[in-house]
Amino acid sequence: MRDGPKSFPEVLHVVQPVDGGVARIVTDLVTDQVRTGLRVAVACPGGGVLGDTARALGADVHRWRAGRAAGPLLLPQVGQLAGILERVRPRVVHAHGAKAGLAARLAVRGRIPTVFQPHAWAFEAADGIGARLARHWERYGARWTDRIVCVSEAEQHAGARAGIDARWTVVPNGVDTERFRPAPEDRPRALPPLVADLPESAPLVVCVGRLCRRKGQDVLLAAWEHVLRRLPNACLVLVGDGPGAEALRVEAPASVRFAGAEADVAPWYRAADLVVLPSRRESMALAPLEAMACGRAVVVTDVDGARESLPPGHALFCLTPSQDPYALATAVGDLLLNAPLRTTLGHQGHQHVLCAHDVRHTAGAVADVYRDVTAVRSRSGSPVGG
Repeated sequence: MRDGPKSFPEVLHVVQPVDGGVARIVTDLVTDQVRTGLRVAVACPGGGVLGDTARALGADVHRWRAGRAAGPLLLPQVGQLAGILERVRPRVVHAHGAKAGLAARLAVRGRIPTVFQPHAWAFEAADGIGARLARHWERYGARWTDRIVCVSEAEQHAGARAGIDARWTVVPNGVDTERFRPAPEDRPRALPPLVADLPESAPLVVCVGRLCRRKGQDVLLAAWEHVLRRLPNACLVLVGDGPGAEALRVEAPASVRFAGAEADVAPWYRAADLVVLPSRRESMALAPLEAMACGRAVVVTDVDGARESLPPGHALFCLTPSQDPYALATAVGDLLLNAPLRTTLGHQGHQHVLCAHDVRHTAGAVADVYRDVTAVRSRSGSPVGG
């Protein structure tokens, strides 16, 4: 059980990037923390929805002029962040993502309890010297990290294998189960306008995610031609935007439609017969959790965190090797042709998210981490606040 609001330390979230899954995770944390009475600050670049949303929720938002990648402007960005720290004087710093984790720990250097949440390791996304440098930094930066929070056991094991010596806590991602919930069973399926012309018999597959190589939509398009051989009237909708959008549009057949970025993706999950996330790399993606919360069966690729996000027994039907279009097509086709199984998987997935991936559980676990790291500092006699 949580203590009252007065037991909560003041926290500064340092965030880069400010869109996609990381932004949603931070927004959910800010929502819960403000609701419990915690004074929350967010340092993030402008140009995304995170800053405006956090401000509307009641957080103090400080513009941090930082790009996505480390580069020649890193030192000025660290200096600017140090100035924000002086003004905010938080009791805990919570850095999200590799770039924010790098800059925040350089700015703090252990003076304030620091929590780092990688949201996928940078050294796994890079090659060659970039991967070596990222791995070296994470080993070094761990000395200025009171706790590393991973969203899956697989992510934590990857960090340990890389030689990062740290105190770890695994807090699986959670979703807002009030926002993402099944449609009423006594109502017909509501189709978004983009697919309102589809006949009732047309299977609808939905993929939600940033259109980029990491998310693997190109693999799904390669698999789609095999799906169409079994289900010629099937329709695939890609929900999201990103640097890969133009190339995907060129390759896509007429049965693939592009919804673009959507502020509210829940209607797409509820409209879908099946939700697919064909990622090349993840820590624990939100889209499958959101889809299951809406009572939908999902197919995911076997990357870090994916297996852990599925309910027991679902891997047999819902997990495929990464970058294997034929295996992906087989799983998608099999489920589209088996409506009773999809219904069963959807009901089980919904219950699984309620039990294991509700955002309130996640926020409570993160609050426990904050209390623990500040208590350890207090016992050791080290400073807790700025």
